Amino acid sequence: MATTRIAKALWEGSLLEGRGTVEMASSGIGTFPITWASRAESPEGRTSPEELIAAAHASCFSMALSSGLAKSGNPAEYLDTSVEVDFQPGVGITEIRITLSGAAEGLDATGFAEAAETAKTNCPVSKALAAVPISLTIR
Repeated sequence: MATTRIAKALWEGSLLEGRGTVEMASSGIGTFPITWASRAESPEGRTSPEELIAAAHASCFSMALSSGLAKSGNPAEYLDTSVEVDFQPGVGITEIRITLSGAAEGLDATGFAEAAETAKTNCPVSKALAAVPISLTIR
């Protein structure tokens, strides 16, 4: 069964001086402030499209890896995933870096790394962002 999730943005003013909000409408978990400065300079308590993409990618990757590990008979003991998304004004999103630490029952470091690479390639968010270089570091 397909699902649909909804986010809404309200923007007022010009790009550089304006401000807005982004609302997680489907879940109702909150409305968050956004500005150009929070995207291109410093967050200062506001979010950005890139931070939201990083959150989506971190959660999607972790779910995909957890699923793959369980299907192979090596369930995850824990997965700690961080995603960094680089944005360059005038260019766009230029790079995504996934950093992972974790462990899975009965799996050595090589097997864990192979499962993580598979998740990186096949999670739906990675596929949606395939035009951007995505790297994976395991610690």
